[in-house]
Amino acid sequence: MDAKEKMSVIFPWPEKLSLENPAKLKNFLKGEWVDAQNTKKIINPLSGETIILMADTQKEELLPFIKALADCSEYGLHNPLLNPERYRMYGDVCRKAAQLLRDQDIRKYFADLINLVMPKGFDQAVGEVDVTASFLETFSGNNVRNLAKGVSTPGNHAGEQPINYRWPYGPVAIITPFNFPLEIMALQLMGALFMGNKPILKQSSTTSIVAEAFVRLLLHCGMPKNDMLLIHCSGEVMEKLVRWRMVEWGISYPAVQLTQFTGGSDVAHRLLRLTLGRGRVEDAGFDWKLMGPLNKKDYDEIAKQCDKDAYAASGQKCSAQSILFVHAFDFDEFVPKLKVLAEKRNLADLSVGPVLTWNNKQLQDHVNKLLAIPGARLLFGGKPLSEKHSIPECYGSYEPTAVFVPLEKITSYFKLVTTEVFGPVQVITYWRENEELDLIIKMLNRMKNHLTAGVVSNDPEFLNYVLGRTVNGTTYAGIRARTTGAPEWHFFGPAGHPAGAGIGTPEAIIHTWSQNRMINYDTKEF
Repeated sequence: MDAKEKMSVIFPWPEKLSLENPAKLKNFLKGEWVDAQNTKKIINPLSGETIILMADTQKEELLPFIKALADCSEYGLHNPLLNPERYRMYGDVCRKAAQLLRDQDIRKYFADLINLVMPKGFDQAVGEVDVTASFLETFSGNNVRNLAKGVSTPGNHAGEQPINYRWPYGPVAIITPFNFPLEIMALQLMGALFMGNKPILKQSSTTSIVAEAFVRLLLHCGMPKNDMLLIHCSGEVMEKLVRWRMVEWGISYPAVQLTQFTGGSDVAHRLLRLTLGRGRVEDAGFDWKLMGPLNKKDYDEIAKQCDKDAYAASGQKCSAQSILFVHAFDFDEFVPKLKVLAEKRNLADLSVGPVLTWNNKQLQDHVNKLLAIPGARLLFGGKPLSEKHSIPECYGSYEPTAVFVPLEKITSYFKLVTTEVFGPVQVITYWRENEELDLIIKMLNRMKNHLTAGVVSNDPEFLNYVLGRTVNGTTYAGIRARTTGAPEWHFFGPAGHPAGAGIGTPEAIIHTWSQNRMINYDTKEF
């Protein structure tokens, strides 16, 4: 079977998407692909051309989705005592799906699809595919079953044995962002399915074709067709769905038992309020990197990592480096190296690309506000891309930018300086010894979100001092420290809030997608 035939078996869309031949996206409901009453045009971010017609589900069309979710009870589709054979079944689904994602044709298909709707360069896009394949390989065989291990404790007498089980929530919702359209969606979706939940998935509209492609891949690999739902809709419609309450026997209860949201912090905390706390969030972060005194021989490699953390995917990562604290001893020689790397980024290789949530006016206004802080100055960038392009005005097309703000001014302009820009803009400052380090640590802990951080040093005393006094959920430490990565082999998620979600590892899945249930067996005869 050649590549074209292979793709046509799984994916129903034209080989090359265009205005004349757009992809038509459908909802997945009760095991069938169905249309909505309306469609929404999704454009190519680089050209503005319509390439996708997405089903645009309206509020009045939600009832069938609610009923389908209600088919799953709160004890889930499987649990340690009910349908346990399904744990091994999902191990088999993972094995088959991983094999397909390792196939060079399908690997390239997904990477190209990601780059089509979220242009960020082939290496960044294919990295998502490879991480997802590794994740699926990890959970092949018996490793899904191992997620549901129980813990027992000796009882008070023979015949008594309390056992703690990992139990599903039942009907759940997953809302995933545009910036990692395959990796985040796939890892959270699989985690929900592994633990016995029945999820309804909503991906950001701009990249929802990637979610539909992955669901079609799972179905091809043996996922039971009634195990999940996929809905294409606006955020407003999805909000109504996750707030929906059922009434039975005079009792009101939520149709969705848990909503897992990855994205902006304002939306995340709004959903927590609206669902009365029934949520797990991996919200965006204003992420920091603190550098201790460096050895000059390390400047080049550290600069490469800082450039990647701040500007890969045009800064559109929840873990992007937002503020960089450089030691004063290194500042004058280190920052020019960052400038050289940033200025090499270009549209031709998509090392810079469209900014999908901030337009140029918003980016320029923010940069201008930073520059108005006393003592602030532009280090590099600071204007729209000069390369010829066709990026629509609704999206940003902005140079990798760094603004210096004096450390002593940050406290007076803290809200402005720590405003997260989902684009290629960072703040850089420098610090000296002792009391300024303690001031920085206070700043770090005042920040609104605590997702990722980097502490760059091989000095054990410096590392211990900073790490012991900060709280970010995923913190990279050492001379190779970064802020971005989110691989599947270590826990990735925020700290500082009880509703924080995790992603990737068994611990993250158990934490996010299951709850503890203790059953105390007592079979001693009277």
